[in-house]
Amino acid sequence: MLKVGLTGGIGAGKSEVSRLLVEHGAVLIDADRIAREVVAPGTPGLASVVEAFGEDVLAADGSLDRPKLGSIVFADADRLAVLNSIVHPLVGARSRELEEAAAEDAVVIHDVPLLTENGLAPLYDLVVVVDAAPETQVDRLVRLRGMTEADARARMSAQATRDQRLDIADIVIDNDVPLEELQRRVKDVWDELVRRAHEAHEDRPDRSPQE
Repeated sequence: MLKVGLTGGIGAGKSEVSRLLVEHGAVLIDADRIAREVVAPGTPGLASVVEAFGEDVLAADGSLDRPKLGSIVFADADRLAVLNSIVHPLVGARSRELEEAAAEDAVVIHDVPLLTENGLAPLYDLVVVVDAAPETQVDRLVRLRGMTEADARARMSAQATRDQRLDIADIVIDNDVPLEELQRRVKDVWDELVRRAHEAHEDRPDRSPQE
């Protein structure tokens, strides 16, 4: 198995790259999706969040009111740390379950938006960074997500810098290109990941000759 950390700044196109990798056969473990699942209605995770922040963070249907919770935690580092102490262990445990269910020679892609910020690179066999110029990111956020330019730049400045992401990258996918070129680049990266996964499987010390 090859464990790959995939990250990139907002608007860089990480979601498109992860989609293309799945089409090639990657096993995708999406940290954002899992973070939503572990605080879904009826989960112990949601109960812990309500215990910590009160029932005001619940929407009328009993689900987590994410904008309300966000307005609390992003204005208070201590409250954010409390939320992270609840959610991060649950996300980690679920990610390990999904990883352990994958085939021994699988390429497992961990899509982790805050991989750089949280110092998670050592958890993976290698890190793939989806990169785009800041002006490209702003254009996509304004054009495709309806943000104002000021909002887009504020979101970008709250993340790791471009240089910080590139510093931890083993492989960089330049996404300042049309979709057709991105597809070709992702295919080349996929071929390299498969090669490394097979090498890791062949080199595994506990393999028997019959495997």
